[in-house]
Amino acid sequence: MQRALAGTIACALALLAFFPGPGAAQPVLRAEVDYRAIKPHPLGSADGIEVIDFFWYGCPHCNNLQPALERWISRKPGDVTVRRIPAILRDSWAPHARIYYTLETLGEVERLHQRVYHAYHVEQLQMSKPEVMAEWAVRNGIARKRWDEAYEAAEVQQKMEDAAKLTRAYSITGTPSLVVNGRYLTSGSMVETLIGLIPIVDGLVQKVRVEAASR
Repeated sequence: MQRALAGTIACALALLAFFPGPGAAQPVLRAEVDYRAIKPHPLGSADGIEVIDFFWYGCPHCNNLQPALERWISRKPGDVTVRRIPAILRDSWAPHARIYYTLETLGEVERLHQRVYHAYHVEQLQMSKPEVMAEWAVRNGIARKRWDEAYEAAEVQQKMEDAAKLTRAYSITGTPSLVVNGRYLTSGSMVETLIGLIPIVDGLVQKVRVEAASR
């Protein structure tokens, strides 16, 4: 209990450090250190600046980043959109992608996204087993029939195949990885602390704005 409380306090202090107030200076970004430029990719939306979160529910680093990332999403600028893509780097990751797209089909991502992380990392559920996740869904307020129909839907299968293609297209090698406007990538392997990804993403968003204004 004391260890959990200490961890919570430490996380809260870290969050305060990495969420500066309005008007705070953006960090100086270092190419090939904090981020790298990638071959431009089409955006999911023609409006604003897109940030893609490539994640895997089984990734402890994604789990640790999640609270800070959700806080950033809640306060992000109005011209920024966020798209989540469950990375599929190997076959064993595919069931986790199916869970995400099942939730998306049911309109339950915002309510249950964090709970899926909890199911894996705290409850230690075997998420590759359909029966286990169906029971989890029922415990979390989703009717079994609705879950089963969405879980086996052709639409979900197609989204999984698309996610695997995008994982390869963006040359994702690990998670968490964040892509800004289809052109700049930063990842957990490029920062000293995971929460350090947040100001880098903010800086890349501003970089995209400046580049757009100069064209």
